[in-house]
Amino acid sequence: MKSAPVTLAICGLWLTAAAAGGWWLHKYEIAQGAVAVTPEQWPAMSRLKPAQDCHTLVMFAHPRCPCTRASIEELNRMLVKCEGKLDATVLFSQPSNYPPDWSRSPFWNSAAAIPGVVAQIDVDGLEAKRFGAGPSGFVVLYDATGRLVFSGGITASRGHAGENAGADAIVSLVNGEVASSGPTPSFGQLAR
Repeated sequence: MKSAPVTLAICGLWLTAAAAGGWWLHKYEIAQGAVAVTPEQWPAMSRLKPAQDCHTLVMFAHPRCPCTRASIEELNRMLVKCEGKLDATVLFSQPSNYPPDWSRSPFWNSAAAIPGVVAQIDVDGLEAKRFGAGPSGFVVLYDATGRLVFSGGITASRGHAGENAGADAIVSLVNGEVASSGPTPSFGQLAR
């Protein structure tokens, strides 16, 4: 009979621990990265050149962050809906004191395999800083005049591809439709 209260206590502790763990995982999954201040005009100091006849998209990616996979998957889906109406570059962070091939992860290969996407290295995150990028998966979209029309993430939560406000907004903007305004959250490790 004495074991019943002990068993109940252990079950209660286990349930409490499971609930706390679930809450923590949920909080981690939806926690967005630092809000970035993105320049309203294409940064003059950027080594990247914007397209003159269409929108230009730049995604900032950490080559080792697991959240990058979902961002690249979503980029691929989004570009199909944009029907070739934008230039896209994915910049992978590369610390200068790391081996030269450190940024050439499987995520690099996935991005480079998307038709119309150029994958490049961003040494020490200089471009990320110029564009005010935060976490991996942060995207900026500039129109043909060099004016910022979107900044934020294109996944709904940390590491999850699928329907989301950021990708929908970009597709709408590129296709000349009305898009919801305001930045969308991005998730992942710092891209710089």
